[in-house]
Amino acid sequence: MPTIDESPEPLELNISDEKLAFLILKAREFDAEVDPVEPDPGSNPSDDRDVGVLEDLPENSVEAELRDALHSLNEDEAIDVIALMWIGRDDFSREEWDEARRLATERHRRDPTGYLMGNPSLADELEDGAEEVGHSLVDIEA
Repeated sequence: MPTIDESPEPLELNISDEKLAFLILKAREFDAEVDPVEPDPGSNPSDDRDVGVLEDLPENSVEAELRDALHSLNEDEAIDVIALMWIGRDDFSREEWDEARRLATERHRRDPTGYLMGNPSLADELEDGAEEVGHSLVDIEA
């Protein structure tokens, strides 16, 4: 006897899965950066196995890319991202989606970029939140 998939329909989001996957990718890269150990190592990338790519140096573009991506979101997309983050960290459940969006609108409409970039767990919480509301981002290419 075939099994019936009883998972609820995915919630309709104002942000595309592709855009959400891109934000998660950039947030993961940003979270992976570490403070520079040696500001001027005097070596070349092939000698140090390119570890400088993960260092938070002024010439790294990851922070700027994440900031630009977040800044380019329209208001409804930004509200959804905040609500997804909150669901991903268990502040709200899937059933409380409308309440999470309402509160995100009240609290973070003016500066969602600064708020989101200040969260060191942004990538994981967005991914968990998206999955909780029925959006699997696993198959989306970066």
